[in-house]
Amino acid sequence: MSNRYTYINGQIVSENDAKLLVTDLAVQRGYGIFDFLKTVNGKPIFIEDYFNRFYNSANEMHLDIGLDRTELYKAINSLLEKNNIANASLKIILTGGYSEDGYQIAKPNLVIVQAPFEYDKSSFNKGLNLLSHNYQRQLPTVKTIDYLQAIRLQPLLKLKQADDLLYHNNGEVRECPRANIFIVKDNEVLTPNTDILRGITRSKILNINLDDVTIKEQDFTLDDFANADEAFISSSTKNILPVFSLDGKAIGTGTPGKITTALSEKLLAMINNY
Repeated sequence: MSNRYTYINGQIVSENDAKLLVTDLAVQRGYGIFDFLKTVNGKPIFIEDYFNRFYNSANEMHLDIGLDRTELYKAINSLLEKNNIANASLKIILTGGYSEDGYQIAKPNLVIVQAPFEYDKSSFNKGLNLLSHNYQRQLPTVKTIDYLQAIRLQPLLKLKQADDLLYHNNGEVRECPRANIFIVKDNEVLTPNTDILRGITRSKILNINLDDVTIKEQDFTLDDFANADEAFISSSTKNILPVFSLDGKAIGTGTPGKITTALSEKLLAMINNY
């Protein structure tokens, strides 16, 4: 039994007692948003950026959070104090609420869940093998709870012995289900800019300075990806992870590239100094 605590609509309760009714639009129609960040040594990393995205997602989905930023920060802090987990993941969920007809938005339910999380440094050298899939997320700039396609394709990933999907729209690379994607070619680092979720870690990487390296937002194709010198993903939990192959074909040397490694070290330093 879990002895962790969860925040739900202004109350902090035992995780086992945190409940929503089946009339919630999240259950009835999969309608809701969330955001996800991590705490390192008790500090929620880049929390202002996550708040910006969370409030934007809520606005786009016509959901009233019911708390201003100061109040939401207090709610998070009260949960952090109660759980007292130094290194953790933090998920803020806002649902469509208890809808009378199962279709109209009602008063949203706000849930904050915390769980222990330790960054695995060894994962960097293991890298990732991706499987391309032609799919464009609807409402790509909004962090909705809809991960239907990614979850549905988990058996295919196992079959193909791949770690994750790479979404593309008829050959135009977009993103991974839970991460942004980058390629490196001739000392240029590129990340797609069209119809994607703008990751917080992605935004930090775009502002890193590396000698003789240009980092910019620019769309690219699956062919560009296949011919890249290096490739990597970025996410809140994985930070930067090299991509070693796409659809079974090696990218670059099939090992962590020089630029990927340098960016990873700078990002880790940024997180530790936050």
